[in-house]
Amino acid sequence: MVTSEGSEDSERSGDRGALLRLRDLLDLLDRGAPAEQFTPPPPAGATEHGGLSDADAAVLADATRIALRIRRTLSQHRRREAERAALFDTAGDLARLREPDAVLGAIVHRAKLLLGTDVTYLSLNDEEAGDTYMRVTDGSVSAAFQQVRLGMGEGLGGLVAETARPYSTGDYRDDQRFRHTTKIDTAVTEEGLRAILGVPLRLGTRVIGVLYAADRTARTFTPDEVALLSSLADHAAIAIDGARLLDETRTALVDLNEASRTIEAHSEAMRRAEDAHDRLTDLVLRGGDVTEVATAIGTVLQGGTLVHDAEGAELARVGTDAGPPSLEAVAASRAGGRAVSVHGTWVCAVLAGHELLGSIALTGRADLDDADRRLFERASLVTALLLLLRRSVAETEDRVRGELLGDLLTRAADPAGLSARALRLGVNLGRPHAVFVLHTGAVPRPRLLAAAARLAQARKGLAGLHHEDVVLVCPAEAPGASPSASPSAGASAGPDAVRGPGVGTGTGTGPAAARLAGELGQVLAGPVTVGAAGPVTGPAEFADAYAEARRCRTALRTLGREGTGAALSDLGFLGVLLGDQTDLGGYVHQTLGPVLAYDAKRGTDLIRTLRAYFDTGTSQSRAAEALHVHVNTVVQRLERIGSLLGRDWQRPERALELQLALRIHRVSAPDAPDGKPDGDRPGDPAGTPGPGDFAA
Repeated sequence: MVTSEGSEDSERSGDRGALLRLRDLLDLLDRGAPAEQFTPPPPAGATEHGGLSDADAAVLADATRIALRIRRTLSQHRRREAERAALFDTAGDLARLREPDAVLGAIVHRAKLLLGTDVTYLSLNDEEAGDTYMRVTDGSVSAAFQQVRLGMGEGLGGLVAETARPYSTGDYRDDQRFRHTTKIDTAVTEEGLRAILGVPLRLGTRVIGVLYAADRTARTFTPDEVALLSSLADHAAIAIDGARLLDETRTALVDLNEASRTIEAHSEAMRRAEDAHDRLTDLVLRGGDVTEVATAIGTVLQGGTLVHDAEGAELARVGTDAGPPSLEAVAASRAGGRAVSVHGTWVCAVLAGHELLGSIALTGRADLDDADRRLFERASLVTALLLLLRRSVAETEDRVRGELLGDLLTRAADPAGLSARALRLGVNLGRPHAVFVLHTGAVPRPRLLAAAARLAQARKGLAGLHHEDVVLVCPAEAPGASPSASPSAGASAGPDAVRGPGVGTGTGTGPAAARLAGELGQVLAGPVTVGAAGPVTGPAEFADAYAEARRCRTALRTLGREGTGAALSDLGFLGVLLGDQTDLGGYVHQTLGPVLAYDAKRGTDLIRTLRAYFDTGTSQSRAAEALHVHVNTVVQRLERIGSLLGRDWQRPERALELQLALRIHRVSAPDAPDGKPDGDRPGDPAGTPGPGDFAA
């Protein structure tokens, strides 16, 4: 009876122990106790909780295992809830960030907090370079690692960027799944990384970069860690794209505002330029001169102004003491079509199409901005308009003067009408006038004509082209008067402004021609040859004076006196021979007629051979050299000349007559088409007279 009761007491005690143990397991679950506190039940017969039977102990062991599974499940739920909360917090943090760099920094820092790794970092793809480069790191200590670039497919990151799939390794150095390169392995070793996890940053199907988590000890990343980092990467990709779009929007707004300000400034500059252009154009149309235009330009741009023509002659100077612009500066402006700055002075070529009309210079405004620069360039267009108008007026006046000059030099039938026309142009033909024929090979003929026209205008004379000659007609000075300068045009006289030739009846036209040759030579920077005649009075005498001046000009050039001036009376015996009272043509024809007729009929040039023969001292070999022919050719030509002139043509008396006739023929012959006398053409060595050719 006692045994039965003891057995019942023992069973009741075991039941109570089992219940207490179950209560302890529930309490441990409730408190979230660590796994080591979930100890197995005491063995059967133990005194704790009154001992348990084998069956109860087995049940309690199963309950303990179930409790541990429940604990793991609860722990996973709690961790996932924490991760989910962390992701939500991350999304909120990223949504509040606006700067791309701040977003990238927050992403890698949050990844480090969530996964608890030693290092986290992020690389972005460079589509142009075809690789991915390190953009931001957290926990990194290696400069080489922070600057590394990975080609597509290289290393773990390059493989993730190329395949858009996550990859992880427990120990990168020994993992042969990846394409190792010296550059990447060196950077990873220097950073001390072993375990690396990389997941793609994707926007739709496009990979924009890779997010990494790494430890400096070898370990295996769990699927949960891969999923967590992938979720963070998805949020990060959206945040990166949003920050990029926001940054682009801000940049676009800044550009738009800047464009708006630029448009406003441009509109204001255009309005100012239009006002200035209208003001300058109105000034030109109202008949304003160059000085008035220069003053207006200086007023608008608040600087000093210089205006020069194409030859460098100063046309206007307002508010400046600066020198003329350099030829290089004008050429640079002409080539570029824009104003150029040279040592603080702005220079702009004045153009009409491709033709250079002159230049304008602006001083005192070294800091000229783009708007004022365009205004200055527009002012050059107005200046071009003014210079074209001036040139048109001058050309019209020159044409009228040229027509009058042509009529004077060709003996027009109405002398009274010529005098009346001349008076309307301010020229009094009743006064004595000198006639000058000019020539230069140093500058184009229009420059010589322009210089002569300025001189004629200053001296109340006439200038123009007549039979391809530049002819100047100027009043002769009173007897005994000294040469005087032409009326000054002030600052605008320019380098081509010359003094009038002093022509007086007491001194003759020769000294005046010499002075004119010297002055024009200085102006044009080249030799100018001047033949003179006169003074003459009345329209009827000008034609003969022109013919005499032309013969004098030709004689000077033939004698090798380029760059000098003279009248026929200054040439001694040759002048007498070339005068109006000598039948030089008959003398030449009588002496050289058979040879001249032979050359004219057969198109030969025996006259040239004869001249070369005498010029070389009657040496056949030297004549051949001068003519660039074989000596036998010279011998044959001389035999032909002997048959034409007679056997005695080389006798001293006959040879002297032939040489004199040859020289008169060369001097009095009309100019060749190239503007040089007969025998002076290139390749005509016989055309250079020897010493004492014209000694009386």
